[in-house]
Amino acid sequence: MRIVIALGGNALGNSAFQQLSLVKETVKPLADLIEEGHEIIVTHGNGPQVGMINLAMEVAKEGGYMQEMPFAECGAMSQGYIGYHLQNALRQELKNRAIKKEVVSLVTQVLVDVNDDAFKDPTKPIGNFYSEEKAQELAKQRGYVIKEDAGRGYRRVIASPKPLDVIEKQVIIDLVDKGVVVICVGGGGIPVVESGSGYQGVDGVIDKDFASAKLAEIVQADYLIILTAVDNVMINYNKPDAKVLYQLTIDQAKQYIEEGHFAAGSMLPKVQAAVSFVSSGTNRVSLIASLAKAKQALKGESGTKIIN
Repeated sequence: MRIVIALGGNALGNSAFQQLSLVKETVKPLADLIEEGHEIIVTHGNGPQVGMINLAMEVAKEGGYMQEMPFAECGAMSQGYIGYHLQNALRQELKNRAIKKEVVSLVTQVLVDVNDDAFKDPTKPIGNFYSEEKAQELAKQRGYVIKEDAGRGYRRVIASPKPLDVIEKQVIIDLVDKGVVVICVGGGGIPVVESGSGYQGVDGVIDKDFASAKLAEIVQADYLIILTAVDNVMINYNKPDAKVLYQLTIDQAKQYIEEGHFAAGSMLPKVQAAVSFVSSGTNRVSLIASLAKAKQALKGESGTKIIN
């Protein structure tokens, strides 16, 4: 089967050195699926990584060492070094299993609508915390949108637009058709808009689960597997009447979404993305599962399955 696998942030850690160690374990469930003969396309988050890069660039600018670095370029940098770690670790794991398979990471652009309402009300916090005074100064000097973040201070916020298309889609399809394992749409992809001179990067962070669902739709995947830190989706989470969900129809998932069972910054986008992919065609299935049990989830022994 053709499977798009979306890796959660827990698979990558919070620093380059931690990530370099973690990916050796992260790729083992991916290699299990390849060993069973499946075509896999790997996507991943980049929250800590792009924040770290952006912060380093801001510090360098404030120190007079360089000009400001656009956020889209920071996203591209994060795709590069995360992909570098993942492809080397997966290639070595496959080699250890005597599996001959090429692995490549692709810096990927994702088309968004310049008129997306997300640009009118940015909500995605990035970078450092600031005092109110410093935040106001940055807003004035650099045009940042600044918002108070849960009583912890003030942070820059940027838009989180919805993905419309994957610019490098044909390259991805061609590589997968040739048997290559492709790592792409890192961090949701570099958000770009169409302009008279081509595609232009914009300040924004596309949710990686939504971008993964769009990619899975485009490449006509059989499965979208969203890997996270928990084994299953639950309702009434952290309450006495918490209930594990093993299978959901689209209608059931939408009902639970309307009832507010899933947290906006956690499970909600995963369930929404899963529903989006399943709704995009016939015989398409989404799974939300833990990384360690990806193989079992595909066999119906773990995870939460979303079906039409």
